[in-house]
Amino acid sequence: MQDSFSESPDADATAKPVCRVLDGAPVWPPPVWMMRQAGRYLPEYRATRAKAGSFLDLCYNPELAAEVTLQPIRRFGFDAAIMFSDILVVPHALGAEVTFQEGEGPRLSQTRSMEDLERLAPALPLEKLAPVFEVLQRVRQELPQDTALLGFCGAPWTVASYMIAGKGTPDQAPARTLAYRDPALMNALIDRLVEASTAYLIRQIESGADAVQIFESFGAALPPILFGPLSLEPISRIVAGVKAAKPGARVIVFIRGSGGHMTQLGWNCPGDALGLDWTVDLAHVLPTFPEHLPTQGNLDPLALLAGGEALDRGVDAVLDAVEGRPHIFNLGHGILPETPVAHVERMIERVRRAAARYGSGP
Repeated sequence: MQDSFSESPDADATAKPVCRVLDGAPVWPPPVWMMRQAGRYLPEYRATRAKAGSFLDLCYNPELAAEVTLQPIRRFGFDAAIMFSDILVVPHALGAEVTFQEGEGPRLSQTRSMEDLERLAPALPLEKLAPVFEVLQRVRQELPQDTALLGFCGAPWTVASYMIAGKGTPDQAPARTLAYRDPALMNALIDRLVEASTAYLIRQIESGADAVQIFESFGAALPPILFGPLSLEPISRIVAGVKAAKPGARVIVFIRGSGGHMTQLGWNCPGDALGLDWTVDLAHVLPTFPEHLPTQGNLDPLALLAGGEALDRGVDAVLDAVEGRPHIFNLGHGILPETPVAHVERMIERVRRAAARYGSGP
């Protein structure tokens, strides 16, 4: 496909419910999508994944990656499609070795010294990620007019944690230890990822994304003394860089395990919207936030997996807390592969019926 980059986000995006929320407008019932909505819980995804070969082959195959991006839109009518890819394509493009072992997760060549860092590209070679941008272009052409298209990247701390450990670890101990022992190396790696991620998100917007999300999956691992310099400040720099290049860009920031930083994040959100994980009590926290701050979340993925009354209570608790506020209904983290499709259908129906239960809303 030919490149057709625009100078600013889609002007028609203001008609899309997700974009309206990101611009600060309360929409009722709230628009809904799910993190990892293109994934193994869907039989059509599993069939497409089998055709692709390896997981990275799927990420870099524009036709198949666009297909799995669109599958949950066709089945459920979500208000947003999020491009199918992985946060580790950035270190892969920089020159790190990245593989995905079935049942074991990703494996990477480790970055634990200045020599390791110097072996990586000094700037993100965007041409290596051309298939990702083509996915966005393909999906853009096929989405319903009122469905938003989202891109994403991993936050520098999360991506650095993988690069340092060579894999995901429960407590991110290798990365935290390196941050204490060699702060110069850690800062240099974070800086490299800030620059790479900024360029990556800018090109995603140019390729058709209405908004982008920054995933900080490992924020909970950081103590307060490191959270600012290694998580919040690098994310803020990415957002600032994206908005300097694309003033109309919309950015969602999702920091898993951010409960201890709620006040700071609520009043100093680095993006346009704050994604909240399932541990946050919306009824308690949202009244302390600015009324105009868009939020996203935060149904427990295990409530969705369980279904039944537990799912209904979880959905209703979110709806009760967010009525009258700009909010995007989502999970508090990615959907689990074992989740029954019928439970997703039940969740969406309950959100869509909120107008009838609560009145017309704002």
